[in-house]
Amino acid sequence: MRLPTIYLLALLAAALAAPAQAQSQTKDLKPWRHAVIEPKGDAGFSLMVSRHGFAEKQGLKLEILNFKNGATAHKALLAGEIDSIESSPGAAILAGAHGADIKILGCDWPGVPHGLMVRSTIKKVEDLKGKTVAVAAPGSLPNLLINALLEKYKIPASEVSFANLGGDLERYKAVVAGVADAGVVAAEFMSIAPDDIKMLVAGRDILPNYLRVCLTTTGKTLANRRAEAIGFMAAEMDALRFAVSHRDDTIALTREIIESKPDDPRAAYAYDDTIKYGMVDAAIGLPMDKLQWLQDQLVKAGNLKTPIDLAKITDPEIRAEAAKRAGK
Repeated sequence: MRLPTIYLLALLAAALAAPAQAQSQTKDLKPWRHAVIEPKGDAGFSLMVSRHGFAEKQGLKLEILNFKNGATAHKALLAGEIDSIESSPGAAILAGAHGADIKILGCDWPGVPHGLMVRSTIKKVEDLKGKTVAVAAPGSLPNLLINALLEKYKIPASEVSFANLGGDLERYKAVVAGVADAGVVAAEFMSIAPDDIKMLVAGRDILPNYLRVCLTTTGKTLANRRAEAIGFMAAEMDALRFAVSHRDDTIALTREIIESKPDDPRAAYAYDDTIKYGMVDAAIGLPMDKLQWLQDQLVKAGNLKTPIDLAKITDPEIRAEAAKRAGK
């Protein structure tokens, strides 16, 4: 009877030690506060890093916060209230141009999921003359897209009325209700749009060089928490690789985040559209040529007086180090 007794005691000791070991491992995790902007029908991609132990594997205790817009998220970042954000690189460039301690690490969403949604009264781009278009804040994707579209079709901006109507949902509702004749809206809303609403132009065709969102932090954070920043980027890479190859999991996470019903088609529509057009970059590249293009557009639009040295607001080394860790 001696061997079974020893065996049982060993099992008991292991069982008692497991919670303590798990508690110790959790205690050793470094906190990292990350912000995303207004989760939508493709939120499963951005929020996957909070699931399946991707962050914990890199030694991080990740907390994700949702912000209504990029302006408040950047303020929180610069105030040290959060460690990183996923937001428009245009906003980061503008902040950096005003002396903010901004560092763009990589861009996980290089594609444009938006387009020009219109009512049935608009048959072609030229019909926008004299109409109201729902846009957003200066320097944002909706504004850059409509400016580029008008320039391509040689329509003076003075012949169009613009209304800053907030996020995608607000712009979508404005078009459906007839408050606006057109609006720059994420394509996912076409899955629930009434029959008299259509997507006149896809944003990817108008702005092929546009970067939707990038991962951004501050120079101070990199100086004090470089290892954690590298770990966070590695976790994001692993999470995005998982998301692009696990459709059902990603759609389910999106539905959970935006609290949509099982019959709401937006999550599935957004997932398939994202994969079809390669709008997510799991390698989280840092395409300096596209950042330069974006800066040129900000100058052209009058949002930025003079261009800045983009090398001062980017850090490619963090991404390079993260790539060595990811997938291991």
